[in-house]
Amino acid sequence: MSKNTLLMTTALAPIIWGSSYIVTTQYLPQDYPLTLAMLRALPVGLLLLVICRQLPVVKDLMKIFVLGALNFSIFWWLLFVSAYSLPGGVAATLGSMQPLLVIFLSRFLLSTPIRLYTIFAILLGISGVTILVLSAQITLNPIGVLAGIGATISMGFGTVLSKKWFAANGTKTVSPLTLTAWQLTAGGMLLLPAAWLIEPALPPLNTINIVAFCYLGLIGAGLTYFLWFRGIAALSPNVISPLGFLSPLSAVILGYLVLEQSLTPLQFGGATLILLSVWLSQSPISVKPIMKAIKLNF
Repeated sequence: MSKNTLLMTTALAPIIWGSSYIVTTQYLPQDYPLTLAMLRALPVGLLLLVICRQLPVVKDLMKIFVLGALNFSIFWWLLFVSAYSLPGGVAATLGSMQPLLVIFLSRFLLSTPIRLYTIFAILLGISGVTILVLSAQITLNPIGVLAGIGATISMGFGTVLSKKWFAANGTKTVSPLTLTAWQLTAGGMLLLPAAWLIEPALPPLNTINIVAFCYLGLIGAGLTYFLWFRGIAALSPNVISPLGFLSPLSAVILGYLVLEQSLTPLQFGGATLILLSVWLSQSPISVKPIMKAIKLNF
């Protein structure tokens, strides 16, 4: 598979993740963050385990449960808390900080060099997300802000450690589908007792609720994280992580198309900055002369 094809298929993951907000808020019971996260992870994880027919060796169990917690249990739980407690724009802006975190984590955990053009592209993307989703009148809930920051940190560590432990030096130690199955199952198992003990039982589910759960599990978790982990295994996290900017962009576009939300000229400008950021992060050769010129001017 060519690098461009790999990048495009990996980019499908955050684009699909952008639909999770609409599905969660419009078609699922509200205020069940632990239960929703568990039902999104565990059933599809077990299904993929049946398909893969491969269990992790004992020495890797601790790593699998750590990654399952970071990428799914902690991340999804805090993400739902943040979504319930904050305006969507604030939550998306906090999440957009993740690529910057991944750059520095990759430097210390993977010895990946920090490139000036990568930082420039990511800051451009953060600016684009902020313009796209933030409104002038917002109310900040401290719990929601802390949850959003925690979710960003959790997913950042999960992304880099997935590369370090199971795709070191570009060598795949386990297939992306198997790694997805292991992590989803581990993350769901960690969430199960917490959901059972802390949250009340879900109300009776209708057909729309069941279809929404199937979509979030099979498509929004199983398919997307297979694409995401495959990208991480083959490419640097610094290349993969900026693709996450496509998630809030997708969410806003779907809000416009599905919920008939309006878009201002300023938001179109933010969307343009996001697309430019993603393009620049994947096209370092075209950015180097610009950054060199900026450096010479100083």
